Amino acid sequence: MALQRVARRSVPDEVFDQVLAEVVDGGLAPGEQLPSERRLAEVLGVSRPAVREALQRMAATRLVEVRQGEATTVRDFKRYAGLDLLPRLLVRAGGLDTAVARSVLEARLAVGPTVAALAAQRGGPTLAAALGDVVDALAVTDDDVERQVHALELWDQVVDAADSLVFRLMFNSLRAAYEPALEALAPVMAIEVGQVEAYRLLVSAIASGDPEVARAAADRVLRPATDAILGALSELGDAATTDHPSTED
Repeated sequence: MALQRVARRSVPDEVFDQVLAEVVDGGLAPGEQLPSERRLAEVLGVSRPAVREALQRMAATRLVEVRQGEATTVRDFKRYAGLDLLPRLLVRAGGLDTAVARSVLEARLAVGPTVAALAAQRGGPTLAAALGDVVDALAVTDDDVERQVHALELWDQVVDAADSLVFRLMFNSLRAAYEPALEALAPVMAIEVGQVEAYRLLVSAIASGDPEVARAAADRVLRPATDAILGALSELGDAATTDHPSTED
């Protein structure tokens, strides 16, 4: 394991992040047993209560399996973890994970049009006015981070109008992953959040009460920019590979 001593003592978040990185990057394989609490505390330079709290968090997110009196076993996070893990995966080691960002964008593109269709079907008469106010706020700022905030507010209201608990919980998880990366994503998200007229068309489509028109309008908002953003993220990934070539033969 490539664990390192934690710079600040008794910080369970830092312990969690280091062990999480080992699990996600394959340094700790599914089925592998973690060292004892005592050994982890020694390696990381923290207290055993800090290690215990971090492991309890990992167990709660189904990253490890803890059995009383037995060693803690690593689980396959891709099979057991939930969307609540996304915020910790999107930004790791101070940088944006482009593969996770790509997944978030693909999920938005798949879910957004359906949510918009439900909002058109179920939204009340005051929805269009509320959404129009958000688009007006988006139109009067040229700050890319602030525009992202307004766009999130718009989609938050659309999800509410869709009246779907599952989509609401999905949106909550995606938003929790996305918000900490607002500044990192600003250069690429500017393509999307700057298209004010496309948002106005989406609001008009939802107000029309026609689910299929709203679905098409949402796709029109999300797809072109998403394709461009995915291309930009791919270039970032290629650049990272070039800057840090593999040492494998």
